[in-house]
Amino acid sequence: MAAPVTPAARPEDYEAALNAALADVPELARLLEIDPYLKPYAVDFQRRYKQFSQILKNIGENEGGIDKFSRGYESFGVHRCADGGLYCKEWAPGAEGVFLTGDFNGWNPFSYPYKKLDYGKWELYIPPKQNKSVLVPHGSKLKVVITSKSGEILYRISPWAKYVVREGDNVNYDWIHWDPEHSYEFKHSRPKKPRSLRIYESHVGISSYEGKVASYKHFTCNVLPRIKGLGYNCIQLMAIMEHAYYASFGYQITSFFAASSRYGTPEELQELVDTAHSMGIIVLLDVVHSHASKNSADGLNMFDGTDSCYFHSGPRGTHDLWDSRLFAYSSWEVLRFLLSNIRWWLEEYRFDGFRFDGVTSMLYHHHGVGQGFSGDYSEYFGLQVDEDALTYLMLANHLVHTLCPDSITIAEDVSGMPALCSPISQGGGGFDYRLAMAIPDKWIQLLKEFKDEDWNMGDIVYTLTNRRYLEKCIAYAESHDQALVGDKSLAFWLMDAEMYTNMSVLTPFTPVIDRGIQLHKMIRLITHGLGGEGYLNFMGNEFGHPEWLDFPRKGNNESYHYARRQFHLTDDDLLRYKFLNNFDRDMNRLEERYGWLAAPQAYVSEKHEGNKIIAFERAGLLFIFNFHPSKSYADYRVGTAFCTFKIVLDSDAAEYGGHQRLDHSTDFFSEAFEHNGRPYSLLVSKVLL
Repeated sequence: MAAPVTPAARPEDYEAALNAALADVPELARLLEIDPYLKPYAVDFQRRYKQFSQILKNIGENEGGIDKFSRGYESFGVHRCADGGLYCKEWAPGAEGVFLTGDFNGWNPFSYPYKKLDYGKWELYIPPKQNKSVLVPHGSKLKVVITSKSGEILYRISPWAKYVVREGDNVNYDWIHWDPEHSYEFKHSRPKKPRSLRIYESHVGISSYEGKVASYKHFTCNVLPRIKGLGYNCIQLMAIMEHAYYASFGYQITSFFAASSRYGTPEELQELVDTAHSMGIIVLLDVVHSHASKNSADGLNMFDGTDSCYFHSGPRGTHDLWDSRLFAYSSWEVLRFLLSNIRWWLEEYRFDGFRFDGVTSMLYHHHGVGQGFSGDYSEYFGLQVDEDALTYLMLANHLVHTLCPDSITIAEDVSGMPALCSPISQGGGGFDYRLAMAIPDKWIQLLKEFKDEDWNMGDIVYTLTNRRYLEKCIAYAESHDQALVGDKSLAFWLMDAEMYTNMSVLTPFTPVIDRGIQLHKMIRLITHGLGGEGYLNFMGNEFGHPEWLDFPRKGNNESYHYARRQFHLTDDDLLRYKFLNNFDRDMNRLEERYGWLAAPQAYVSEKHEGNKIIAFERAGLLFIFNFHPSKSYADYRVGTAFCTFKIVLDSDAAEYGGHQRLDHSTDFFSEAFEHNGRPYSLLVSKVLL
């Protein structure tokens, strides 16, 4: 493992190394000013930045720049030419021969051979018919035939295929040549980048209450209006990149350029994004470049008959826990493939950015497996870091923000790598946000292991505020991860089986339902207000969706019962789910009005263990939470920097399933009485449990 160059070494060597790093990385001085503890690792940032710059330079010299390099989908795959012919191109360095077959030639495997080019590339031109019509019509099936060096004949789907389908009871997907006469015409421009990011994490397939795979059309017509009404300004779409195994939740990708056909056509996905834009909602794609499915018949694995091609050969090319393949990020053609994939989704479908999945696995050779990540800086530097993967992420962020300056990138990283969300010019990774993954873990831990009277207020506040200065975080109380089979949603942890029997407004509140509904609102609001610079909710959890998520598979007899979202529960005026839905809506609308997510981090004036009170100020608002299970307080003194107050959101209001114990017409005035480090304070007439 490489040791940092520290002042404990020869002082002149340390100063020389630091000065060299500052000279090579344009804004490294700013990063080290923000976090001086990173100074011993300046040479690591220097090396990473120089590797990024060198690859960018090489792309410029050999490919005409990253703009041209990232347009691989314009030549690779199968394309109709102006004369009606077809141009086909593949990268298969381990192949002995490459051919195209399909409906168009009666599935003769060898009648259309590709010509071998340099660097493992192969190309084929198929002239048009005599009447100038294309030989391979839209909707016909194709395969690439690979003859391996060992003599095998392999039928493959092009890595650049735009549309694949599985018909009937077929095990594998078929490659469909997608070349419609008329492409979708976008009607609406991209919305401006929101100052505050409120994300509705969504899965198209489970968006219906019916036991089936829902469609892009269904989501567009039925779910988008709900999202808009709830006050979210961003959708994060999961499971869009084609994945043969539905139960993988979209994380075992088989065709990287194909929008999943189980929900509909590419044009219907484009319409979904376009309609969201018309509502002022931006759309992020959950992009999976951390690994790929092991499927070979309908995936990237063994495409050219070797275990390398797009992946590392041998053990380094396999993720044992995920049973998937790992990309060789230092490979020139792999970089072309992945960067072109980023551009494809931005330009063909007009996504507004990406949530990069599995970033921790990419960043380290150990993939985060068995690592606790204590926060010691030595964990983030040295030989355990996969700097090829990190450089790819820097290139991807550079490309995204060059093509669309308002685009947003989010890193799913549990390790907390410093500077991952700092600008590339500082030597950082270039992401806009990282997911605050410790927050949902903390809520689940509290609900699983502690009675609510034993919750530690300081521990909650620490978890919600423990983030790197000027590196923005997306806070969330729960995402899809917490709802997967084997776990439960927050609502189900809070209320469990009583959700089946006691959610009717026609029955009296039971202690479990009453406490569960109140805590559900408080957990989400304190996470929203204190936990980050963005907020995320997984679809349905805003109204306390019961149970868990489980996709159809052999283990559950291919049942769709838990692979759906029961939105009708919140539409039923006789059920209490509507109260949670109303609170979530008004919480988002209040944030839109005051913008606390875009404001500096909150000032926490109180975290009282005995009283179970947390109070903080952010964006001109005073937040007061009483987590005590049995005590309310009268004339409770709270410190503040402000003078006059009025209630703007009250979890005890009737429309949120509360008990209406506060008078909303009351004005509150602070006095020049210092309290908890604040120059003023006020007496709150009631702080309710």
